[in-house]
Amino acid sequence: MATLFTRIVKGEIPCHKIAENEKCLAFLDIHPIRLGHTLVIPKQEINYIFDVDDQLLAELMVFAKKIALALGQAVPCKRVGVMVAGLEVPHAHIHLIPMQAISDLNFALAKPADNDALAEVAAKIRSHLSI
Repeated sequence: MATLFTRIVKGEIPCHKIAENEKCLAFLDIHPIRLGHTLVIPKQEINYIFDVDDQLLAELMVFAKKIALALGQAVPCKRVGVMVAGLEVPHAHIHLIPMQAISDLNFALAKPADNDALAEVAAKIRSHLSI
């Protein structure tokens, strides 16, 4: 059975897309830790981040860097935190989270976000992209 993220890649489930290329996709988390919380995934369904082959992992990280730079410009924060937990969805993914303090990297803070707020922040992030 396809993962939730694979279904997003295929367009079966809508998302607030930030950017994509032929191998990677970035979209907003609908239960963000902080507004702007973005997920970066390989389009290929691979369960665990360290099972991703080296070339794709490098491409995923470079792609995530571009998204993080745009995110940091679009959402006021001290830094964009990077986290790989790997237990929530069995599809490799990187969390990019705007943060003011290390304590902001806490899944207990996640809550459903308003669809209009997600659409607005997605547009702001995209406006700062140079992909």
